[in-house]
Formats: sequence, C-alpha cells, structure tokens
Amino acid sequence: MQSSAYGASLAGGAFDLENFVKQPQTVLRCLCWLFSIVVFATITAEGYVNSPTKQNPECMFNDNDSACSYGVGIGVLAFLACVVFLVLDAYFPQISNAKERRYIVTADLGFSAVWTFLWFICFCVLANQWSKTTNTAVQGDAARAVLTFSFFSIITWALLSYFALGRYRQGVSDFDQDYRDPAHDHTSPFPPGPYASSSSGPPGYQQSPFSHNQEQPGEYQPPAY
Repeated sequence: MQSSAYGASLAGGAFDLENFVKQPQTVLRCLCWLFSIVVFATITAEGYVNSPTKQNPECMFNDNDSACSYGVGIGVLAFLACVVFLVLDAYFPQISNAKERRYIVTADLGFSAVWTFLWFICFCVLANQWSKTTNTAVQGDAARAVLTFSFFSIITWALLSYFALGRYRQGVSDFDQDYRDPAHDHTSPFPPGPYASSSSGPPGYQQSPFSHNQEQPGEYQPPAY
C-alpha cells in the first residue's frame, strides 16, 4: 500500500484536471478569487464620488478613504493568494517530499485563517462606515455589492481554513519518517544476541546450548537400546 502525506500519495503522480476541478478547495479558491475581484474592482471603479465642495473624489463609505483603501488592499492580496495557491494545489500531487507538502499546507492554513479574520474586519468597517453615510443614494448599488461579497468572502475563506486544517491533521500516514532498523540502531534498547564469540565477552553473553558434560571426542559410547 502506498504511503500518503497530507491527502495525496507520496509516490507523486501526474496532474489530473478532472479530479483537480472537483476538489472542494479548487471550487472555494475560485469563489474567493471571484469575490476578491468584485470587491477591489468595484471600489476602484465606482467607490469614489466627486464632491462639489472638494477637489478630490471621496470614498463612498462616509468619505473615509482609509476604508476604501483597506477594501482594495485586502481584495488585491486575496486575488494574488488565490492564484498562487491554485498553482500549488495543481502541483501538490507531484511533490514526493512530505516536508515540502507540510510547508504548503501550513502556509495555506495560516493564510486562510488570517484572511478570514481580515475579511471579517473589512465587512465590519465598511458596514459601519456605510451606516454613517448620509448620501446613500449615490453609488448605493456598488456599496451594497462590496458589502455582500465581503461577507461571502468570510464564509469561503473560513471553509478554506477548515479544509486546510483537515489536510494538516491527515499528516503522514502508513509511513514512519523516523523508522530505524534495530540491527543497525546502536541506541536500541533490545539486548545483545544470544550467542557470543567467547566466554569472556560483554555482559549479556549466554551459554552454549550444548551441555558441559558432553563426552570427549574419541570416547565411543554404544547406543542404549
């Protein structure tokens, strides 16, 4: 039976497009990728409103430029991360080194957990700023789209964290990386062999299975009938 590491065979294998597309992680990453595009593209294209009293456009979320910048930054980084992890997921079955797989799974778990939290903060900040916005008629659809897909991003990234945690817990099965052959392991607690070369050998020497009362060579003893 082939040993496995973090959800795939350690022997490595060719890229299977059909199996890759059907994986839950692939579907979720594509959704995260799409949601991040909607968030940062909407803010970039429609998130700033021209004000008659100010020269520069203001953010549609209560004129808070920091809120818009935060949403764009989180969205762009999430977009890039989804592309990177999609490539790693496609290459993952071909990696035969269990340690390299562990690094990838750990990075996936850590990044997904952090981005779940950051998307939660993004949604809370934008929703709070939108509730304080006086002119909600302008760019209202764009703001609601950003809020909606920010909320969806929390769910998808949380699910990615869940699947990454499950893959991390799988670890390495059916194969012990630290296995040692007792015959070559000098730290083994097993006692020495039952036979030694001389009677003055190290402790653990055992007597010959032949009795010391064995007759001397040359003395013939007739068999007893």
